[in-house]
Amino acid sequence: MGHSQSQKQQTHERIVEVAARRLCEHGLEGLSIANLMKEVGLTHGGFYKHFESRDELVAEALASAFASTQARSAARATFEAMVSAYLSKRHRDSPGNGCAVAAVVNDMGRANEEARALYTEQVRKSLGTIGGLLAAAADAGHDAGAIVALSTMVGALGLARAVDDPALSGKILASVQEFLLAQFDSASATDD
Repeated sequence: MGHSQSQKQQTHERIVEVAARRLCEHGLEGLSIANLMKEVGLTHGGFYKHFESRDELVAEALASAFASTQARSAARATFEAMVSAYLSKRHRDSPGNGCAVAAVVNDMGRANEEARALYTEQVRKSLGTIGGLLAAAADAGHDAGAIVALSTMVGALGLARAVDDPALSGKILASVQEFLLAQFDSASATDD
């Protein structure tokens, strides 16, 4: 007896959801189809009932991860709230549930065109969200400010995850958070 379309869709969504987390945890090359399918309780062969290729899964998983990233970003009411959440130990320690832009940044230069296009679109959305928060605080320079802020946050998160010294990792997060908040607070103060 076959699965209903509804069950198949639920299974498909579950595969994409888990794949999105694994991409953020292990990167594009670290996503194993065999391990993924085992984790969702299916066989490796069952993968092809849901996807024509690994690239198709990667595109759907990236889109899902980026949608989650955008939803979390859009929920932040202020630039300070965004920076504080982004540059937190909780975010550092949970790449599977964190910002997909930061999680896969190192993979995108080698990714296929579809993945890079999805990534580029998410970067534009993230810049728009940050720019909007900065525009609420200061009318001028929010486009450049958004680029600087996003680049700085992604870089700081990557460094904080990469070092093996917990004290240094925490200092990276705290120092960059302090710098960004001071930089953009002083910029908005001079625009008044």
